[in-house]
Amino acid sequence: MSTSRTAGRIRRRATLRGQFTLVIFMLAFLPNLVLTFTAQPNVPTMTLVVWMLLVGLLCAITGYVLSGALLRPLNRLETEVQRGDFAQPHSDDPAEIRALRGAFTTLLDRLGTEQGRRSAFMATLVHDLKTPLIATGHLTHALTAYPLPEAERREVGVQIQAETARLLGLVQQMADAHRFEREDVQVQSVQTDLRGLLDNVARRVAPHAEARGLTLSVFGSGSALVDAHVMERAIANLTENAVRYAQTGVQLSVTPQGICVEDDGPGLSGDLADLAQPFNSQPALIAGQHYTAGTAGLGLFIVRRIAEAHGGQLLYERRPPTVFDPDLPDQPEPPPPPSVHDPTSSASHAVPDALSPSSSLFTLTLPEVTP
Repeated sequence: MSTSRTAGRIRRRATLRGQFTLVIFMLAFLPNLVLTFTAQPNVPTMTLVVWMLLVGLLCAITGYVLSGALLRPLNRLETEVQRGDFAQPHSDDPAEIRALRGAFTTLLDRLGTEQGRRSAFMATLVHDLKTPLIATGHLTHALTAYPLPEAERREVGVQIQAETARLLGLVQQMADAHRFEREDVQVQSVQTDLRGLLDNVARRVAPHAEARGLTLSVFGSGSALVDAHVMERAIANLTENAVRYAQTGVQLSVTPQGICVEDDGPGLSGDLADLAQPFNSQPALIAGQHYTAGTAGLGLFIVRRIAEAHGGQLLYERRPPTVFDPDLPDQPEPPPPPSVHDPTSSASHAVPDALSPSSSLFTLTLPEVTP
């Protein structure tokens, strides 16, 4: 206890004004001391001591007054910061104080923007969580309140499972985004068959694609040093987004650059830097319709963080296609002969051209892709 109290007293004494006062005192007192001993070597000791005490006191007072004058703008800024009114500079503010005012203003603006984003995001999240919960409640009520035939009961059960999966997926995305915002994505990279990752994702989203009448195709082959589980999540996020907005088809392919996800949807009109944020509630304009980006941005944010964990970044380009590119380091080009996996038709075995002139392309370039 006494040690901490002593440390507190030392910290209180070591103020900026005290340091300025000491510097000014030393600069004024030491030359006077030297001049006194040099010019008056035979002055009686008592007279010399009294004289030096008076000089020292005068130097200390001068240092204290001058340090107060030097620090007056800083003390004024401290008072204004405590009041929350410091944006307007004063005419006598030095350049350093003006810069400090600007830094405080920028910091508070950023904090206010972040707080506003989080508040709006929470409102969006409540809405997105409420939708599957309400649907599940209605389905459960129908299942328990009405004597449904067995076939309809099974259909209601499937719908309840779908709504539950949607709810769990949203909660998982929230947990991932919260964790990835505060720490790096942990990856354990091993040589992985990229075609196998695409096949796994294709099998997972094939029912949804077939329900929308989409052609889902997988092409190419190759392997790379990646964390299979983490990378599959990134591919799944992009693929599910492509299936959601595609008009006729989605293509997954292993290329010399890595992994591509292409669809003929309308693409995005927003800036990726704004959309790929964990707490973003601004709506995205897609094909003339506004879609809430509050929780949709979680998927893009997770993909971006996974790309960064593999040494790259998430890029966006409209050419007019949309390009989501977790751009990892360049790699040698493998010469894989393309192959095709199509859950609706497996007759074709050639890599087709782009789905349409306005197709959207998601590219994850990977290091050291080998055929």
